[in-house]
Amino acid sequence: MNNTSTTTLTMKREFNVKPEKVFDAWLNPVMMKKWFFTLEGTNKVAQNDPKVGGSWEIVDHRQGVDYRAIGDYVEINSPEKIVFTFKMPQFSELEDTITVELKELGQGSEMTFTQLIHAENEEQWTDADIVKALDEMRDGTEHGWNLMFMGLKELVETGKVSYQG
Repeated sequence: MNNTSTTTLTMKREFNVKPEKVFDAWLNPVMMKKWFFTLEGTNKVAQNDPKVGGSWEIVDHRQGVDYRAIGDYVEINSPEKIVFTFKMPQFSELEDTITVELKELGQGSEMTFTQLIHAENEEQWTDADIVKALDEMRDGTEHGWNLMFMGLKELVETGKVSYQG
């Protein structure tokens, strides 16, 4: 039996631009390839069909390996909310759910990002092992998003991304 467990990662970010601009960066393939699981210099594929039931795909080429991320759009409510699925088939068939909520703050906006992370449990794991694995997965995921969100902030506020991680 393939046993899975879940954890939730929630992150908040503020941007000095209106929610519409941040919303667009999540759905516009020209913008996506500059920050979303990829960088312009390493991106091979950035495509999406931003409608409910539509899908997205990013392929990033790093150190001789193609990394593919795919998902489907579950909810799109411009410019307040996007809900989509996320998985990297080469690592796992498990699918996470990501919710991006945006609200206007004065001249800027606040983004609340929530990822429901699914992890596969090894058969012999104890509850403590599961908690440790989920914590490590959440920490690693948060680290990755932190780097991406730095790029996102720079992109929406200045129009370019200098970070090349």
